[in-house]
Amino acid sequence: MIDIIIADDHAIVRQGLKKMLGEESDMKVIGESSSADETLRLIRTQHCNVLLLDVTMPGKSGLDIIKDLKQTAPKMHILVLSMHPEAQFALRVLRAGGSGYLTKESAPEELVRAIRKVAQGGKYVSSTLAELLATLTETDVEKLPHDRLSEREFQILRMIVQGKSVSEIAQQLSLSIKTVSTYRTRVLDKINVRSNAELARYAVEHRIIE
Repeated sequence: MIDIIIADDHAIVRQGLKKMLGEESDMKVIGESSSADETLRLIRTQHCNVLLLDVTMPGKSGLDIIKDLKQTAPKMHILVLSMHPEAQFALRVLRAGGSGYLTKESAPEELVRAIRKVAQGGKYVSSTLAELLATLTETDVEKLPHDRLSEREFQILRMIVQGKSVSEIAQQLSLSIKTVSTYRTRVLDKINVRSNAELARYAVEHRIIE
């Protein structure tokens, strides 16, 4: 039996996944969480084979969660199920220690296949991601300025280009305004741009945000 925990901040998504996976004879949803902190607490008390993780939840960045979880439960397999296209997050997820990446537009059958594969210790990538990986070498990726950002910096970059103000970002991430301003400065320096508008153009050009 594959024991699964679902981490997603939308209750309707969690309920839909529970219903769908409940129809599989070899799968059982044993827990669910709606935030980064709740997920970390749950993993410390519940053993699971596969964690279905949304990469963008309240609190800590989903990519940071993966790193923390790999320390807390190194044998657990993490499959990210996200609304974001593979080009935006998938490589970072795999590097952080994730076992696979799927978008929420994926067919239910593909999700079931992915869960079974990662539960057996394999890695799962969609055909779209496989094509992306085939066109990129590690050297190519490392040349991109945004690849040098930390996971928190990358998260704040995305929030800035989505039009959120420094105070809004601070409130959402439970950080001080000064801390967010410092992160913003680092992002601009690393990307080598001078304004939010230039940052937005860079994000669109590199498909960091649609």
